[in-house]
Amino acid sequence: MERWTAEVIGRLPALAPGRYVVAQPRPRARGRLLAQSWEQIALPAQAARLRASLVFSPANLAPLAWPRNVIVLHDAAVLREPGAYSRAYRAWHGRAGLACARRAVNVVTVSQFSRRELVELAGFDPARITVIPGGVDAQFAPQADPAPVARRMGLERPYVLSIATADRRKNVAKLAPVAEALRHEGIDLAWAGDRRPYFRAAAAAAGVRDLGYVADADLPGLYAGARAFVLPSRYEGFGLTCLEAMASGTPVVAADRAALPETCGDAALLVDPDDEAALVAAVLRAATDPRAADELSERGRRRAAQFTWETTAARVHELLTRLTSDVSPGSGPHPGTPPWPPPERSRAGAG
Repeated sequence: MERWTAEVIGRLPALAPGRYVVAQPRPRARGRLLAQSWEQIALPAQAARLRASLVFSPANLAPLAWPRNVIVLHDAAVLREPGAYSRAYRAWHGRAGLACARRAVNVVTVSQFSRRELVELAGFDPARITVIPGGVDAQFAPQADPAPVARRMGLERPYVLSIATADRRKNVAKLAPVAEALRHEGIDLAWAGDRRPYFRAAAAAAGVRDLGYVADADLPGLYAGARAFVLPSRYEGFGLTCLEAMASGTPVVAADRAALPETCGDAALLVDPDDEAALVAAVLRAATDPRAADELSERGRRRAAQFTWETTAARVHELLTRLTSDVSPGSGPHPGTPPWPPPERSRAGAG
């Protein structure tokens, strides 16, 4: 979600200079509660001062007090997998988040899977949902140098990589037998993931190298240096990390659940994430069979090349332009002026 926000909001102003205004809280107000207060109170006031016609919010929430929002809901996980989140998070996103979306001019989501989930679980009108997938930055490439990050993180042996936050739906506990099988091949299993207070933490996977949070600047080298990438998640609204691994030339093994088959296509080995034997076999094949690895790498690069942030931003711009032009005199709070965006996440306005 944060990657999607940064990449798209960073590109919108260049598509129409002078039309977009990016709004975000001041640095001292970027704690979660302060940022959400800014979003609900200060953002609509700022939008009114700038005579915005739309507020574009790319991170699951929007200001309830603003009458014309375009909101991005990345998935329906809080409804499908409520046990993965804290009670406070469920209450806020399950009520305020859905209320924002129901009042919005348009809801953007990132996959056909997420669109179906929002229709089924939240009862949204499918005609008001626009699917705009994410993309892959050019920094993710086979040529990225893995040596600096490997030295800093003590990755002295070959490794298979997994990147996932430490919450239950990511299913990281299933990596334990994978790590054991790889160990016999002289390969480590490295897991990079953030721990956040609003997630119900998953159990640690035995035998897995826990790298903790990895900065964005280190990710290209980390992907490029991996023998394979594995994501055993039971629920993903898109699966951006799989595409980043593919763009890096790294063979991918992913769960055959949620949006992952849609995102990966035929460029990954897709397996039942709860079938330990199948997961182990697929990762071993991707990491140790040169022929399979070469084929997956080639397919993955072709697949990832279909997703660019430039395309994502252009499609958002087209949507906001159309919605802004639909604002006729008297139909909105400030006819004929810009659309807009969010906090920590970031927001953009168009004129």
